Amino acid sequence: MSTRERILDAAAEILRTRGVAQATTKEIARASSVSEPTLYKYFGDKEGLLLAVLQERLPGLSRTAVRPGEGDVVGNLTEFAHALLDFYQRSIPMLGALLADPQRMASHRDAMARHGGGPDRPVTGFADYLRQEQAGGRIAEDADPDAVAALLVGSCFMEAFLRCYAEGPDAAPAPRSRAESLARAVVAPLL
Repeated sequence: MSTRERILDAAAEILRTRGVAQATTKEIARASSVSEPTLYKYFGDKEGLLLAVLQERLPGLSRTAVRPGEGDVVGNLTEFAHALLDFYQRSIPMLGALLADPQRMASHRDAMARHGGGPDRPVTGFADYLRQEQAGGRIAEDADPDAVAALLVGSCFMEAFLRCYAEGPDAAPAPRSRAESLARAVVAPLL
């Protein structure tokens, strides 16, 4: 296993159990048997490492193989929603404590902007997909892709939050049927 992979594996576990606010780069370096400077060599800063963990170690949109114009729109959005439910359910425990610390949140927000990450990315991705389907005539002409994307992403976030709240951070993943219900409820009026 490469050094980078060892660091990502250790970071994913520490971030999952301790959260971003409590995890330190020193702890992650120690758990991956590297020095802190080595960690910074690979990821630049803690937020760069966090972003790599979110993108490479958690289920997410980057792993969906949905293409506009292919398959069924509801099926495609179900894939998006299911990936997003899984992603949020695993990332909420990591990121939750940031909300309680305005300084850390501001620093995190700035770092995510520098790295091209942030919570707006899923909404942008859904909206872009919907615009392409709209251009292809598979979604109503008068639909508002940005509003629909915000509704679906918000629904997925809330569902994941409620699962974490009710069952804890190790709750079973939301079933695909729940993602399908959310996708159908949001997009049915568009089709």
